[in-house]
Amino acid sequence: MTTAQIQELDVQPTPLALLLLGREADPKSERGVECPGDLPAPSDPDLVERARVAKEKLGDKVFVLGHHYQRDEVIQFADVTGDSFKLARDAAARPEAEYIVFCGVHFMAESADILTTDAQKVVLPDLAAGCSMADMATAEQVAECWDALAEAGMVEQVVPVSYMNSSADIKAFTGRHGGTICTSSNAKRALEWAFEQGEKVLFLPDQHLGRNTAVRDMGLSLEDCVVYNPHKPNGGLTVDELRAAKMILWRGHCSVHGRFNLDSVNEVRARIPGVNVLVHPECTNEVVSAADYVGSTEYIIKTLEAAPAGSKWAIGTELNLVRRLANRYAPQGKDVVFLDKTVCFCSTMNRIDLPHLVWALESLAEGNLVNRIEVDKETEAFAKLALERMLALP
Repeated sequence: MTTAQIQELDVQPTPLALLLLGREADPKSERGVECPGDLPAPSDPDLVERARVAKEKLGDKVFVLGHHYQRDEVIQFADVTGDSFKLARDAAARPEAEYIVFCGVHFMAESADILTTDAQKVVLPDLAAGCSMADMATAEQVAECWDALAEAGMVEQVVPVSYMNSSADIKAFTGRHGGTICTSSNAKRALEWAFEQGEKVLFLPDQHLGRNTAVRDMGLSLEDCVVYNPHKPNGGLTVDELRAAKMILWRGHCSVHGRFNLDSVNEVRARIPGVNVLVHPECTNEVVSAADYVGSTEYIIKTLEAAPAGSKWAIGTELNLVRRLANRYAPQGKDVVFLDKTVCFCSTMNRIDLPHLVWALESLAEGNLVNRIEVDKETEAFAKLALERMLALP
């Protein structure tokens, strides 16, 4: 992103810019796995041509998926773009493609491996492209939570619902215990289904999506929700608090959407009279409550597409997507700005850059399988069961 493009979106670089651009590692939020092999230099002027040649050489053997939050330099080589679940399903619909190159993060590549055939191989160009939210819920921590619920005599009443933004292990836990997966688009339907199966929901791993869906879309109260902190004994909750709750929310969040706050909303309203505030449901409840429109990534895109010329929008989601939408709709007279004043990329998503993509494609073109993401069969079976329950939702 150029300085001019950043200024157009009313954002300012911060000292964390290198981290946010994926040039540094944060051991607290990333898997810290280095990409093997010699990467091309980012300054190589032939990167675009090298990617084109390698992709052309592979032909129908490769299918490149590009998540909405990816850089433009990567998106230009994607065969399809979308959110994580749409992309995984797109990959499953292309069984003739031997290689699925997923330009996204680790849990997305796992989902693609779960939904594709055994003959297909899913590749993540940089293994360090994890998801801090997904990593906030480990299989061991969730098993301890389930034990705590059992000790409280509640486990028969609780149905787990896990967000798509979770590891294969967490999806498998959900499948084993009669639960379902949800996306930000169908979270309400998933919760309605869950409450038909039991009296309480354990929602993993994003507390904000769970809370916002329960309170904003289903009429529950904030008092119906408690937050289970895996770093505290019994989640930091008493047995009475667990028994009184309808929504047991895991203490997880998205590092990008979680940084928007009420001040961001108030500031942009004061600065841009008549602005429409449109945010993702991974934002905090106070931000969602103050926004004009709330919805998934696909909802955000469709809302801007249908917006009239001359309308003004402040978007609370990842900056790569906001910038892309701002450029797309500027010729139509739609003014799109970023909700926050500081740069807010998804640091792990941005680890998939053009050098990593070129390295992965050239390696595959030379017959070398690199960075394969493979879910073991038992985990895959239970994770797929949870996904199938989601697909069966009315």
